[in-house]
Amino acid sequence: CILNLSTICHFVLVAYNLKFPLCRHYSSSKVRRGIGQYVVSKVQSVNAKYEEFLKRRFPRFYQLYHTFMEGFKLLLQDAKDVQRIKTKMFSDGVQLKDLPYRELEKLRQFRRDIMKAIPLVAISIPPFANYLVFVLMYFFPRQLLVPYFWTPKQQVEFRALYHSNRVRQHRPVLKGLENTSQQVKDGQLQSGLKDLCAKVQRGANPKVSEILAVRTLFSGPPLGINRMSVDQMRHVSPLLFLTPRLPGFLMGRRLNSHTMELLLLDRALSRMGPHQLSDSELRQACYVRGLHSNSLGINQCREWLSQWLQLSSSLKDSEVSLLLHCIVFLSANYPNGASRH
Repeated sequence: CILNLSTICHFVLVAYNLKFPLCRHYSSSKVRRGIGQYVVSKVQSVNAKYEEFLKRRFPRFYQLYHTFMEGFKLLLQDAKDVQRIKTKMFSDGVQLKDLPYRELEKLRQFRRDIMKAIPLVAISIPPFANYLVFVLMYFFPRQLLVPYFWTPKQQVEFRALYHSNRVRQHRPVLKGLENTSQQVKDGQLQSGLKDLCAKVQRGANPKVSEILAVRTLFSGPPLGINRMSVDQMRHVSPLLFLTPRLPGFLMGRRLNSHTMELLLLDRALSRMGPHQLSDSELRQACYVRGLHSNSLGINQCREWLSQWLQLSSSLKDSEVSLLLHCIVFLSANYPNGASRH
């Protein structure tokens, strides 16, 4: 199979470029190196003709083929980047919280993607099994593939769909907060939480100061990340694209891990300065934090992210549950709600 042969040769080239010990051992002879380069060049030539044939005779299949190959290259490149980051952390004693924003984001996204990509890559290894991958890509791209293997059109379509699933949780999250407010003994905090939920439900955008006024409720019972009810955990898990179909103690651990990761990202982004983000990075940052940024202008995204970071920078580690709920507080009505500032 040409695809698998090309993939194997690509791995050989990667190994050679990284100067792995095994590769150095077998590349000591100029003759062997020359033969290897000749074989690789021939395979690349045949593969190019194969791609041209697909492009001319089977354009739809070629699009799948091209998307898979380009996605596979990006996956390999990101794997190399992640290995470099982890090596730096180990050799230089750099802690996760001290990493630059882009490296921290790379680790976060790669870890999420690779767990879903491993089965796909594994089944593409046997001869001719890659054609099964193309069938899966065609019929179940959203369910089985990661963004590496999505077309640009699918990127936009699937992100909108995932966001709509997240939006469906807004009302249950707010309802859960209202019900939980009955357990709050402090009258001022109880009133503040109810007013905050009511304001969002009316279609308004709360001020950062109004959200921070109830922050103590989210550092312990009843709304701390490890103290909230199982029902509330099930409501908020999809906000971070996590499954709610787990036992309560596992959901709590995953929520804590992913929300702390988000807080570390916010701190790294504040150190770097959000103005250094490219337009695509800015939209991605907003999307991760709950905003459907593809439907907004760049200035609106920048304004919203600035507001998010203003709130996030005020929070302690023990208050990460509030950051999680801000996915609803800050994004539910933006930018059309009143009282944005």
